[in-house]
Formats: sequence, structure tokens, C-alpha cells
Amino acid sequence: MTSDPAHRNPGPSSAATVVAGGGLGRTPADLLGRLRARTGADPVTHVERVPARAGEPAGWPDWAPEELRAAFARRGVVAPWRHQAEAATQAYDGRHVVVATGTASGKSLAYQLPALATLLADPRATVLYLAPTKALAADQLRAVAALELEGVRPACYDGDTPRAEREWIRKHSRFVLTNPDMLHHGILPGHAQWSGFLRRLTYVVIDECHTYRGVFGSHVAHVLRRLRRQCARFRSTPVFVLASATSGDPATAAGRLTGLPVAAVTEDTSPRGGVTFALWEPPLLPPPDSAADQQADLTQVRRSALRETADLLADAVAEGVRTLAFVRSRRGAEVVAANARRALDEAVPGLGDRVAAYRAGYLREERRELERALLHGDLLGLASTNALELGVDLVGLDAVLICGYPGTRASLWQQAGRAGRSGQEALAVLVARDDPLDTYLVHHPEAVFGRPVEATVLDPANPYVLAPQLACAAAEAPLTPDDLALFGDGAKEAVDQLVAAGALRQRPTGWYWRHRERPEVDLRGEGGVPVCVVEAATGRLLGTVDGGSSHFLLHPGAVYLHQGVSYVVDSLDLADGCALVHPEEPDWSTHARDVTSLSVVNVRSYVDAGPVGLFLGEVDVTSQVVSYQRRRIATGEVIDTRPLDLPARELRTVAVWFTLSPQSLTAAGVEPADVPGALHAAEHAAIGLLPLTATCDRWDIGGLSTALHPDTEAPTVFVYDGHPGGAGFAERAYGTAAAWLRATRDAIAECGCETGCPSCVQSPKCGNGNNPLSKPDAVRVLEVVLANLPDGVPAPGPSEGRPGDPPVPAGRAAPDDDTVPGAPSGPGAQRDPGGPSRLAEAGSGDVAVPGGGKQA
Repeated sequence: MTSDPAHRNPGPSSAATVVAGGGLGRTPADLLGRLRARTGADPVTHVERVPARAGEPAGWPDWAPEELRAAFARRGVVAPWRHQAEAATQAYDGRHVVVATGTASGKSLAYQLPALATLLADPRATVLYLAPTKALAADQLRAVAALELEGVRPACYDGDTPRAEREWIRKHSRFVLTNPDMLHHGILPGHAQWSGFLRRLTYVVIDECHTYRGVFGSHVAHVLRRLRRQCARFRSTPVFVLASATSGDPATAAGRLTGLPVAAVTEDTSPRGGVTFALWEPPLLPPPDSAADQQADLTQVRRSALRETADLLADAVAEGVRTLAFVRSRRGAEVVAANARRALDEAVPGLGDRVAAYRAGYLREERRELERALLHGDLLGLASTNALELGVDLVGLDAVLICGYPGTRASLWQQAGRAGRSGQEALAVLVARDDPLDTYLVHHPEAVFGRPVEATVLDPANPYVLAPQLACAAAEAPLTPDDLALFGDGAKEAVDQLVAAGALRQRPTGWYWRHRERPEVDLRGEGGVPVCVVEAATGRLLGTVDGGSSHFLLHPGAVYLHQGVSYVVDSLDLADGCALVHPEEPDWSTHARDVTSLSVVNVRSYVDAGPVGLFLGEVDVTSQVVSYQRRRIATGEVIDTRPLDLPARELRTVAVWFTLSPQSLTAAGVEPADVPGALHAAEHAAIGLLPLTATCDRWDIGGLSTALHPDTEAPTVFVYDGHPGGAGFAERAYGTAAAWLRATRDAIAECGCETGCPSCVQSPKCGNGNNPLSKPDAVRVLEVVLANLPDGVPAPGPSEGRPGDPPVPAGRAAPDDDTVPGAPSGPGAQRDPGGPSRLAEAGSGDVAVPGGGKQA
């Protein structure tokens, strides 16, 4: 975060730092003290001091040409750090390598150095750079172009590239920057037009490779195998150089992603400024004056993390502190920015103009204008989704606010690493949401600061990924038996299924794609084409929402926020992908509700623990958004519930579930009438705590609990992946079940409430209105499970027991949270998976999609 002027880094890996007036003034501790003083009770539960670190420079490698060294020197980089030189040398020597170090450690130099040295030495060589977002590719384009190296001709090739420029790029650019979506949709299908580029391809750079996880990462793994296949046809064998945030076992993850042996460079030798990292729990709100004494426990809830973050952002901006607030949902980012602007304008008219929101779904022109304002210092505060966790280089901010745990420790440190300007220390604050996971973390700082970051989870053997990708490969060129080894375990079985389904035709020379059209495969699992949001009166395009989220965000009557302006949806046409809206400022929020049913397809692995059973297997989940509630913004009062007529969506996925015998529950003191509430509460908390052991987000997973499920014939709690075929989360939960459920039990037992609250067993997505719930009985349920379940559960292999006949087009249903068939509302009870709310908690109304929005 802080650089030694004699060896300034990351240099060309960064764009210009945001410049603005003000600053921390004294120290991060001073700013934190001023922020703490704004409340009565101290909201800070822990302060961690991350000490400054000196850098370890190294000399330029002998193979680095003088022209390249001089170009870097003009950008302020007089020598690399040791980890940069080590990774660059391995790549230059022809070894596949991943450099996995912290934010602002100069990872870009590690791949720019060997790639550009090769381009200067060999006038025919080419380089392909892949970024998970278009903004990051544009940022790297600026960095490479700024070196002004003759003959390199860097260029971005993505969905925003004008068609008139694309032919020139194919023929003349030697450093092409793109994203996996464009590689999948454009470059590989058009490999004949790219033959000259691919024939001379020397390096493939995969930036921010830790983002390729779950289903998205599994798709990208096969896109890279398809790229290797086409390169082999042109007799080229490029070296893969990967850059990753600090992650667990990066060499294994990179190897699984590329299908190649990859060496890892993990020791960060760059200099870093000190960071003061505070855990912040919003205070309890006083109960309404009219509340009866016996209701005090129910009415006392914590202040919204969104409101708390908005106030902290406003206070920091008022002090002249350049601050970035990360918010988990698009709607949440809009709400934080709007509230901060309002508070600043009340204090100093016009100051609110220096705060804005940034999220996916904005038009390209809006994104570029916000990025320009950031780079030039016109904006002092920004509320953003994780769209800015990667992308435009914002390293150098004074402070970062993180509204709600982002789901993984890797993302937490990536976001916190955005704080820190040259020569100064920085402040990072995690503002806890009122849910079990955040509450657990702010009261167990060792879970944040005392553990290594998670390993990246992806499963290329997932048949719902493998079969569509093999279809794409066959559409590019007939598959041969030798090709199948490239795609790994399960490839032959998947090809046989594609032949049986009529998608492929087997001939003596291989397997051929039978259709004129290419397979429609969505890498990011967005569940359909994006839906355009259009202002009905003017025809103006406001933005887009992915198809999987449109049922929750854009149903008729939904409130939609865009750049602080509120709109109400008039109609949603899913066939045409268009939602018509009109501007309106209602005093109510909207919350979509859906119904779900779940059935067990098969069991892949199980543990028989006497009265307790633990299972891993495939399930079918059917869900449909059937209505929405309107609630008063000021009071939360439910105005009414209105019906909706939207199509049902089906999902076959992987789940982990546990069963208990009725006798064991009775022996533990759980009365039969209390079993639904006990299981329901345990399920809520288990979903909230799963991100501790699996690289997932609460919104990536769903669940169901029932006092008697027809397939298990026992009291059962299900937790399932919200992706077709699974994403590896349920498998990880199965393998670490004892640790996961023990943390769940502890979080419930240690919560100070009496009957349950959002910090322990209440869920922001519950369609049953968090009823029934029994906190003490949930602890008893989990104690029965833990008393019988062994500590070590052998996890199955990624493709063990995988049956089924996966469809060729891979789609995705929106992840659900929970249903309680044993509850008064019966099987398929309504749930609220965090539907739209103008002042909802972070994450509300935003179904998370691994990998973010569509890029191509």
C-alpha cells in the first residue's frame, strides 16, 4: 500500500491514484476515534493493527532488455520487488506460474515483464490477457500503453469494442486484452480469423484468477482448455501466467483452472503501509415507547448496517477523507450513496455532489464518467458493489468501509487493501450486518485475523459445465479421442450423453456438432439474457438486470433505484427482456416472495451416526415468485401483499442435509410441536455460517427444513447450492460438517438475545416471516447432531457418484434461502429471498452471481 520512492511499485500495474483534498489529517486511529465518538455506546468490538512492512527490491533480470527497463523507469519503477522478479523469471523460462500476493503488491509487473520482453525480442510473438471485468482490462490497457513500447500495439477486444476496430485488432495487435466471455463467445468460435494471432501466442495472462470460483470458474477452466486445444492445432504452446489475491493453495487452484502444472510465488516482498482495521457492530435501537416490557427482546434490533455505513461515509467525507464504501448489493450501494449525499447536503450544501454510487448495471458511458471522476478527484466518497473490488485502480484511498462481510476472507482483504495512500497509513472498517455470520465475526476476531484465506473452489468435472463446454468445443472443431484427456474426468461419459441426446454425431474421425447454431452457454450462470430497464415515458435505457434476478428486482410493482432516483416497475416482459418503469418516490418498499419444493434425486455419500444421518446428494428444487409485499419505509409495517404471475424455475443441484430421529429430539428436550421451529432456526444459522468453511456467499446457497420430509421420512435440514449441478459449496460443507455446525451452535448459544434475533437465527430472506423459530431448541438440535457426528467426514471426489443427463445449454435458477414445510404455511411455504427494498440490508434484493455481470 505504501511505496519506497526508490523502488516505487506497482508502477505500470496501476492507473493514476485518485487525487482530492483533505485526508486522514493525523492517523487512522484519530479518524477512528472521531467516528466512534459519534455514538453513545462504543460500536467497535475489536481493533487490529496490521503493521507496515518494508520492501525487498531485486535487480532487473539479465534477460530484461534495456528498452523495457527504461520504459518502466519513466513510469517510476527503477527495480522490481523480489517476488516480481522471481515470478517473471519463472514465466520467461517457460514455466507456468501463479503469483498470489496482496493488494497493491505489483502483480502486474510480474507478467508484464516477461510478456513485453518477449514481444520486444520476437516481433511475431503475441500475448493474450484475460481479466474478469472489462474495467480491469481497460485499466491494464492504460498501463501497457503508457509504456510507449514500439510495435506492441496493445488493444482491448470486448463487447464494447466497435466492430470497425475488431478486424484491425485481429490482424495487428500483439497484446490483446479481453475477458473469458469474449474468448468464449467471440475468439474461439472465430478461431480461423484469429489463426495468425493464436499461431504466435507466447503468453496467456490470467489476472485476478481467484475470482474464477464455483460454476463460473468451472466454465472458465474449460474455456481455457478449449483455448489450449486451438493453440495445439496451430502448434503453439503458450506459457500461462496467473495473478491472484492471497488465497489458500494457489498452485492447486491455478492448476485446476488451467489443467497444467503451475508453480506458485506467494511471499509478498512489496512495501506496505500500516492499516488500522476495526470491527464495528451498529448499536441496538431503543424499543418503541409503546412496546410492552415483555416484547422488549423482540423489538430491540440493531441499526441497519446500510444506515450506519452511510453515516460513516458522510462523516469521513465531511472530514476530507477519501473513502470507499463496499456494499454487498446494487440496491444497497444506491441507498448508502443517497443517504450520505442527503446528510452532507444538510451540513454543507453541495458537498453531497462529491459522493456517488458505482455498481454493475450502469450504462458504459455512466461507468466511464464515474471512473474519470474518481481518477481526477472530483469524487471524495463512493459507495460501490464489489464491481470496484477489481478494476479501476483505487489503491491510495484513505479509508475503506465494508458494509457486511463480503463472504470470503480473500474478498475482505482485497477490499480492505484498497485503503492506503503513498507515505501514509490507512483505515479499514468492517460494519457488521445484523445476521449470524457478521455477528459471529465481530465477536470472534480470530476468525477474521487469525486464519489463512480460503482456497478457491471450482469443479471442472461438474457435468452441467462439462457437457455444454464439450458441445462448444465440438462446434469449434470435431472432438477426437485425444481431446477428451484435455477435458479431464467424465469427458467420455459426457460425450456419450451428448451423442445420445442428439447434440453430437460420432464418425470415425471424431464427434461432430450436429446443429447449425452454436450451443448457448452462459459462463456466469445468470439465468437468461439481461433484462433492459427502460423509462416508459421517454424510452431512455436506464440499465440492465441479469435474467436470474429480474423476477425479484423487476416484477410489476417493484421499486427500482438508479443513481439515487426511485422508479416503479410498470411491466416485465421476460420474452423480450424488457422492463418498463416510471419515476416515483413511494413511501413503501417492495419485497418479492416465492414458494419452493425440494425432492431428493440420489445420495452420493452419507455418514450413519446412529440417530443422526449426514448426506450429500442431488436434489431438485422448484421455485416461483408468487407475490410481493409492500412495507412502509419508516416503520416496516406491511401495507399489503399483491399476487404475481411469473413462471416457475427448476434447478437440479447438490445439497448437504442432516436428519435426526424423533426419539433423539424428544430425549434432548425438544417437544414435537417445537420441532419445526427448532429445525428452522438451526437452518437459518447454518446458512449464515457456511461461508466460514466454504468459499461462498449466503446468497449463493439456499435451504429447507421440515419436521418430516417425504424422501427422508425424518426431521431434516437441507442446504443446497444455488447453481445447476452444484458449485462445490455443499461438498465443502459435507466435508467440514462438524466444524461448520459447531460454529453454528456457538453463534446461537453466545448471542445475548432471549428468543432469537437477526444476529443468530433470523434470516433476511425468510419467506415465512421468521416464524416459527425456536432459539433454545435450535441449540439442542445442533448438540444432538454434534454429539453423534464424527469430527472427520471423508469428502467425496468432485465427480464421485455424479449421475444424470445434463442439458446442453447451462442455465441457473436464482438461489433460494429457506422453506419450512412443517410450518403453519405448509409445504412450499413462502419465503423472502431478500427482495427489493429501498432501505433494505446489504444483500437484499440482489441475487449474487459468482463472477459478476456479463462481460462479452
